Amino acid sequence: MNGIETSLDNFTRDVLDASEMHPVLVDFWAEWCAPCLVLAPVLEKVMEELKGQLSLAGLEVDEGENMKLAGHYRVRGFPTVILFVDRQEVARFSGARSRTQVLEFINSHVDLTVPSRPAQ
Repeated sequence: MNGIETSLDNFTRDVLDASEMHPVLVDFWAEWCAPCLVLAPVLEKVMEELKGQLSLAGLEVDEGENMKLAGHYRVRGFPTVILFVDRQEVARFSGARSRTQVLEFINSHVDLTVPSRPAQ
């Protein structure tokens, strides 16, 4: 993952505190979830392209107490990606998305320099 793996114990520091400095995307995912496995490399590519303008935290919901966070944020399906700014949820989406859709989602909620599509 081109970000950090967070947990119930570290969520406040990794996500809420960090979101005071820059936007944070949190990917609520599960190992058994096929769409999660499709979305993960898309999120990683987007993070590389945005070069530190926001960060990515992954939360594996089947690990330890992490499902409590999924319940707290009313996550009903996986993957669910929540965007945090200034300690607050500002937007979310569920399901696999394309690179373009993820960039559009981010850009519609925070003012970042979104790069043009690189040559394939």
